Parts: sequence; C-alpha cells; structure tokens
Amino acid sequence: MDYWHFLPLLRRCHRCLLVLIALSLIFSKAATADVLDDIHRRGTLIWGGDQEGGAPYVFPEPKDPQHLVGFEVDLADMLARELGVKAKFQQGQWDRVPLMLGNDQIDIALNGYERTPQRMRDYLCSRPYYVYGLQLLAKSDSPIHSWEELRTGAVDGTVYRVGVLGGTAAETYLKHANTDLGYNIEITRYDGTTDALEDIKSGRIDATVQDECAALYYLKRDPELALIGWPINAGYYVVLVKPGENRLLNAIDAALEHLISDGRLETLYNKWELGGRRQTLLLRKQSDTTVAESQSFWQVVSINLSVLLRAAGMTVFLSFTSFPLAVAIGIAVAIGRVYGPWIIAKPLGLYVEVLRGTPLMLQLFAIFFLLPKVGLELPALAAAIAGLAINYSAYESEIYRAGLQAIPRGQMEAALALGMTHAQAINRIILPQAFRIVIPPITNDFIALFKDTSVCSVITIVELTKSYSILALSTGQIVSLAIITAVLYMLMSFPLSVFARWNERRLAGEGKP
Repeated sequence: MDYWHFLPLLRRCHRCLLVLIALSLIFSKAATADVLDDIHRRGTLIWGGDQEGGAPYVFPEPKDPQHLVGFEVDLADMLARELGVKAKFQQGQWDRVPLMLGNDQIDIALNGYERTPQRMRDYLCSRPYYVYGLQLLAKSDSPIHSWEELRTGAVDGTVYRVGVLGGTAAETYLKHANTDLGYNIEITRYDGTTDALEDIKSGRIDATVQDECAALYYLKRDPELALIGWPINAGYYVVLVKPGENRLLNAIDAALEHLISDGRLETLYNKWELGGRRQTLLLRKQSDTTVAESQSFWQVVSINLSVLLRAAGMTVFLSFTSFPLAVAIGIAVAIGRVYGPWIIAKPLGLYVEVLRGTPLMLQLFAIFFLLPKVGLELPALAAAIAGLAINYSAYESEIYRAGLQAIPRGQMEAALALGMTHAQAINRIILPQAFRIVIPPITNDFIALFKDTSVCSVITIVELTKSYSILALSTGQIVSLAIITAVLYMLMSFPLSVFARWNERRLAGEGKP
C-alpha cells in the first residue's frame, strides 16, 4: 500500500488540528474572562446609580446639568483610577440599578446601597465605604422635637406623616417602628429626596427620615429645615457586585482599603462635609451582617399575598373611580367637538392634543407638585384620580367622536324634524347608537388603565406594581413576586374582557329585527 498518497491529506488534517487548538485556546480564554478582564479591556468601570436620588450622592451640577457631581461620583473616579481605568456612569432607577448587574449593563452598583441581609444573599457586597445613620428632619417650627414624639399619643394623639425614599433602610426602620415599637406613622414613599423636602415645606408631610449625609447636606442649604434628635440605626453603604465576580469584588475591596489607609477617603468626605475623620475611624470597625435565608415560592405567597391584595385593591379603586370620570369628560368633549360651534370645538381640540401629546407622569407631577404653588393643593389620592381621569378623557373623547361621526347625519335630521332639540336628539338617538360602536375600544382602554395606575407611584400612591417593586427590592424574590403580581393583574382584567364580549353580543342581539 502506497502511504505517500495520504501525505497531503495528513498535512490538511494537521493544519485543521492546529486551527482547532488555536480556536479552543481563544475560546477557553474568553470563557475564563470575567468582568474585571472586561473592565481592563475596554478601559472603563461602568457604575450604576440614580441622579434622581439627589445630593450629595450623585446629581447634576446646577450650573452645568450635563456634568454630574457628588461624593459617589468622586468615589467612582477614585476606584476606577485604582483599577487603572476611567469611570463611566450609567443612569437607572435606584431600586432597579442592582438588577442591571444581572444583564451586564453595569459593572458595579454604587449609590448609597445599604448592606442588608437580602443584598448579601443576592449580590457580592464590598467592604463598607460609608457609615450612615437615620436622621429625622422637619421644618424648623415643627411640633416634633424628638423621635419619641412619633409614638402614638405622644403629642395629642397625632398621627404624623413621614416621608422616606422607597426601598431604603429608612423605610424598613419606620415599618419596623410601626409594627414592633408602638409607633403609628403614616409612611409616604418618594423617589427623590428633594420631593420629600418640598412636601415638608408645603405641609403635605410632617417630617422625613433620611440618611444623615443627605440630611446634613440639605440642612445647610435650607434654613426652613431642622434636625430632630440624633441619628439612629447606623449601617453601612457598600458597593454591589454581580454574584460570581469575586475577582472584581477583591479588586474593589483592595481599592477601598488603599483609599482608607492613605487618607484619600477621609479627604473626599471632608470635601463634602461628611465627617471624614469620623468616617475613617468607623469604617475600620465594621460589623457583620447576617445573610438572609432563601424562601420557597409558596412561602413567598403566604408571606406577601395579603400585602399585594391590599395594593391590588388600590389599583381597582383608582381604576373604577377615574375611568367613569374619564368617560364622562370624554363624551362631553366629543359632543362639543362634533356638534359645538368653532369657538368651543377649537379649544377642546387643543385640550385633546395637549393631553395626548404629553406623558401621564408629567401631568401627574403638574397636578400634585405644581398646583400647590398657585394655591390649589390636592391629596395624593385625589391627584391620582384626577390625573388618570383627565389623561384618559382625551383618548375617550376621540373614541366617542369616531362613534358619533359613524352615525348617519340623517338620524339627527330626522330627530330634529320630529321636534326634538339637539340635546334630546344626542341623548336619545345618537349616543345610544354610538355606545354600541365604542364598547370594544373603551373596554381596551379600561384594561390599559389598570396597568397605567402604576404611574401614580410617582406621587406617593402605593398600588400593585409599586407594592411589587417594594417587596421585590426588600426580599429579593423578584421572579416569585412577579408571577403573583401578574396573576393578580390577570384576575382583574380578564373578567372585563369577558364582560365586554358578552355585552357586545347582547347589544348585537338587541339590534336584530
């Protein structure tokens, strides 16, 4: 047998083998690469935070909003330099920034995240970089003079309204105070510190509990505010890292240790008037935090279902209260545009376009935060109902306008010929026929309104989606709670769809000769 004929084939196989070995080395290297390698490769440390949380953490420079400042902005730059790269900020909603670690949108979460048992279970937590205490803050002429006065009946039996940032240690403490310490506080949640402070000055709430660093920052800039009592319930801020990225965690810990030991962290906190020397001493005496236990799906259901059901009740109340108002306003606007003179029709057309052209969140902000500045103040619940009703009235008016225009003009002319007035003809002849036409789109809007009630959380309303967000953040049971919440939304919206189809069939049957 002539083996020489096989030499070309052996050479090709040899080359293929070398290529496969090279590719395997490349991919094996890529497979072992982690976030720290990616950081060094791209030359940037991407850190997540929320500008809305405000000073002194991370916030836009007032004179140059394109430029971010804050002690955590400076800290991120210092950590990046320790890693030999540059820092890059990624905006996110505060309570959802840690979730961005899971899909690799950010490398670290750095925005006043307290070291809690849940976070220690779900993420890798760095060594602390700041020691905080919870500070009570109120107006300088407030009747509240101590933490103790927040207890039931301490001052004439008054139930005080206290604002907190949602998902923070302050909220957790106040809930604990209500259930275990005999307090009777009405807790109001906010997404930003400045919103809570504005509501203190306007009288919507009586006080707010903030981390000490934020309280001190705003106290020095607003003479209407005053510190009440001493900071309590101290804890630690930590950098959050994705589970499994131990090399990055070790690098962050080493960087923080270096910044503490050479005095740069103390200098940073002195720059922001946050007690640099005290911080350095306290950070060297950090304590342990117990890791939270995992829970089964049915444990999550049994523990949290009652809270979600109460929140679902608020969703139902908002929907069934605001939507009839939206329909009533929408019908009036549609009739005015179709049958009214131009002096009425034109402004109503502008009303519709403005409401459809601006987001619901902006409209809620205007009703809740801007109207009090001109002397018209609405409670949060009334503002939510008004905002939803006004916003949806624009869409309902367009639906009814289409329904009215679908009715032949001869119907109106015949009614007038029989001696009816325009109002009688519209009420008795036109609207009943238009109603049959608009039932499907109106039902769709009603179902959509159930979901849009979640936007009301921006004005402190806790409905189903916000309750889910709170529980998911505090427990870490994101998937289980999402399933429960989705089921509750389905249970609320599906009967509406069934009713709408039944009503369509019933009305269609009535129309048959």
